[in-house]
Amino acid sequence: MNVRPHRYAARLRWTGAASGPALEYATYSRAYVVECDGKVPLHGSADTHFRGDARLHNPEDLLVASLSACHLLSYLALCARAGIAVTSYEDDARGEMSLVDGRIRFREVVLHPRVTIADASRIDEVTALHARAHRECFIANSVNFPVRNEPAVTAGAAV
Repeated sequence: MNVRPHRYAARLRWTGAASGPALEYATYSRAYVVECDGKVPLHGSADTHFRGDARLHNPEDLLVASLSACHLLSYLALCARAGIAVTSYEDDARGEMSLVDGRIRFREVVLHPRVTIADASRIDEVTALHARAHRECFIANSVNFPVRNEPAVTAGAAV
């Protein structure tokens, strides 16, 4: 398959400098802003475990969210191509970091997609598409830890 490279760019600016220099670990601000052309800026900080601001997104949140969103988009594309009407989709994605091989890193992320479809006769087919969506997810294919899916599919009106 001949696929041209897809390129992405983000500008990150440490906004915490307005509160003073990063001179002492315990006191400097971890606030930053990420800007991508034509999109709303994303304000972030470190996780509270690393002295960040709990009100702002942290890189760990964003990694888990990226895996969840990529799975959603891969899954919806597969369903649409198969003519399956997905009426709702929610995920409660959870990631865990711990000490692995002497470094703090993600050990795994587990996605818990809850999907509602219009046609009850296709539940088995729709459930199986989660495995294919996982194989096609660009972000899951790019990380070095397991990303598991524990889907639940129902039929009926949107939840």
